[in-house]
Amino acid sequence: AQLLRKGEKKQMFPCKGLLSSKRIRNGTRGYSSLANTNVVVVGAGTAGISVSAQLLRKGAKRVTIVDPSNNHYYQPGWTLVGGQLMSRADTIKPTSSVIPQGAQWRQQRVVGFNPEGSEIELSDGSKVGYDVLVVAAGIQINWNNIPGLVESMGNNGVCSNYGYDTVCHTSEYVKHFKGGRAVFTQPSTPIKCAGAPQKIMYLADDYWTKKDPKMQKEIHLYSGAAGIFGCSHYAPALTEVCKAHGVNSHFRHELIEVKGKDQEAVFKHLDSDNVSVVKFDFLHVTPPMSAPDFIKNSPLAAESGFVDVDKHTLRHVKYENIFSLGDASSLPTSKTAAAISSQAPILVQNLINSVEGKPLKPLYTGYTSCPIPVGGGKLIMCEFNYNMEPQESLPWDQRVPGRFAFHLKKDVIPPLYWNGTLKGLFKGPDALPWKKTKE
Repeated sequence: AQLLRKGEKKQMFPCKGLLSSKRIRNGTRGYSSLANTNVVVVGAGTAGISVSAQLLRKGAKRVTIVDPSNNHYYQPGWTLVGGQLMSRADTIKPTSSVIPQGAQWRQQRVVGFNPEGSEIELSDGSKVGYDVLVVAAGIQINWNNIPGLVESMGNNGVCSNYGYDTVCHTSEYVKHFKGGRAVFTQPSTPIKCAGAPQKIMYLADDYWTKKDPKMQKEIHLYSGAAGIFGCSHYAPALTEVCKAHGVNSHFRHELIEVKGKDQEAVFKHLDSDNVSVVKFDFLHVTPPMSAPDFIKNSPLAAESGFVDVDKHTLRHVKYENIFSLGDASSLPTSKTAAAISSQAPILVQNLINSVEGKPLKPLYTGYTSCPIPVGGGKLIMCEFNYNMEPQESLPWDQRVPGRFAFHLKKDVIPPLYWNGTLKGLFKGPDALPWKKTKE
């Protein structure tokens, strides 16, 4: 971890196929057509930056990244911030500092797509043409879809890990909680990492128990999902974790209103439409999310609102010069940074194949990972594919909470993110030396 923070890439990762800079530089040979291709990447988050960096390492010379944000955030760290395990300051860097060398940055919002004319429209009224477009604009958080949430945030025990400006409230309310009823919510919509609403619940209870073993508290999970976790391989283990923490689980319940001053949360049962009002002393809200409006209302959108791509090649189902990955895409897998690390090299290779007139390879199997801290310095590393089959990276049963996996999440993965993923050097779990690499 210390080497990662210092960015000592050459000594850190000598294994062929993992982060070998020499291997990547040699890969630029023969990609003259890529060098002449105008690639526009919408989004400077994890997906956009990692794809751009990998393209440049493959020989691309004309890469433009379009994103209005001043800052880039390590969002997986916000769970750790709320759980008193990481400083919020360690989750933010200026966007300018993560733009790969050789890429051009247009700091504008995209407001429209013209796929027939191969151009996008920006908020300043200008238009940007492209030969190939990569849409990596992330997911939209719909705070205003829950009446009372915005007004209540940061007051009367209401908090959320889902924003840089709101995770500080989680940290403070977890730290100063004196007991009572703690309520955690999860919507029925797609969200960033389906396991995240549980993570803060377990970490908060772990902190409270260590702080005051005799604290009188009730913990409730109100989830729009049908069960604790979508992958049945891990669900029984997580059910046991809930029992260990004394969690009262209420499934198929959607948060529809927050009455902050009265410290009341209003839920609707998704099957019966029955409405219930729940008093709370602490309320952590996972807000509903959707595709960004400018994608949802565009010709690129699937019925879900996300960019309509082939789930194995990551190319748009209609427009052959458009690709997408990460949270903005229609890929039917959990939306995580780990998923992006697996998607990015496949997209890059298929983009190159497309430019060179070669067949695309249907290599993406839906790999994603939800590393769930369960308390006590341990973690369940959930890794699975489209078929909800385990696709594990460690040589033991990952359903068993482990300390090694916890330290990966807390101490290794954050610096690997900044110094590996965003620099186009880490290519996901298939690059690990003990796993077979897809050819």
